Amino acid sequence: MKIQMARLTPVGGPFPTVTVVVPSYNYARFLPACVQSVLDQPAVDVRVHIIDDASTDHTVRVCQELAAQDPRVAVTRHSVNRGHIATYNEGLAAAETDYVVLLSADDLLTPGSLHRASSLMERNPALGLVYGHPVEFTGEPPQTHSGSRTWSTWRGRSWIRAQFRRGLSIIYCPEAVVRTSVQHQVGYYRPELPHSGDLEMWLRIAEVSDVGRINGADQALRRAHPASMMRTQFGTVVRDLQERQRAYLSFLQASGLPRATKQELLELVSRRQCEEALDWVISQMDNPPADGSLLAAVEYAQSAYAGHRGLPLWQAYQSRTGSGCRTPVADGVLTNYGTWSRNMGNRIRWQRWRRFGI
Repeated sequence: MKIQMARLTPVGGPFPTVTVVVPSYNYARFLPACVQSVLDQPAVDVRVHIIDDASTDHTVRVCQELAAQDPRVAVTRHSVNRGHIATYNEGLAAAETDYVVLLSADDLLTPGSLHRASSLMERNPALGLVYGHPVEFTGEPPQTHSGSRTWSTWRGRSWIRAQFRRGLSIIYCPEAVVRTSVQHQVGYYRPELPHSGDLEMWLRIAEVSDVGRINGADQALRRAHPASMMRTQFGTVVRDLQERQRAYLSFLQASGLPRATKQELLELVSRRQCEEALDWVISQMDNPPADGSLLAAVEYAQSAYAGHRGLPLWQAYQSRTGSGCRTPVADGVLTNYGTWSRNMGNRIRWQRWRRFGI
């Protein structure tokens, strides 16, 4: 990782062009604020492409009003619902600008986010992907930080290794800006990965280009609400882990990386997936859910990583279930230490991601 001081003055010449694709299905109530957050971006020549996937609310009227108010807004309407993957891919494939962003209609860009990202990419032609910190919110959008003192860059393969080591996706989506030529080169979302297609696509981009990150500033606002796909279709821990593992396996199968590197990466992510499952199980054992998800997570951990019995988290799980032969006092001490250690490890991982994006 290389950290540089952020220089946000224009490189020279005309502003870089950015297409922001806004897929929408029954999100008419969110569209005006989403589109305005894009149109207000300074120091970039921005275009908005709204794709209405046959919404049944008043999205058509809202789109017509937005397009009439600003010529930078274009609208495509589907006569039949094609689903989110096909809609995403349609918008990305149609982009002809320097950079492209996929922004859900319920999310927002933060002030100056496109200028910060494009400034980094204009100075580093090898970068195919730039991201930053996304703020998750409910209700009214919160205040965000706009100050950016540094940015980080990685060689693509180094970033890929860091992503496999982390397990959980480093990038959520609305904060990602992609060089359009690279996007067209690697292709778009895989239809067979409806939940984890973005993770797999970031890996493909990193295989052919370098990756950058804006440090300090918040780059996007990500809305959390009960109607989101993550909460309605992929709401269990095991399902989320399974879908992510499918993304990693899909990438490795198609990747041109050396065989030994692929095996090493698979070992890294399998161990991390196992640890995530066990960490969740242990956190739920004092008040276990009644739906059988605890057992499913244990079974997933065992199947995900052949070396699970040698992991400290497995030993902690065995201790909590009474499978060991320690005394109650020793078990209590180890349980308390294990809880502290797990919480500290998770906190360190979060802080590293928050500060350095990896």
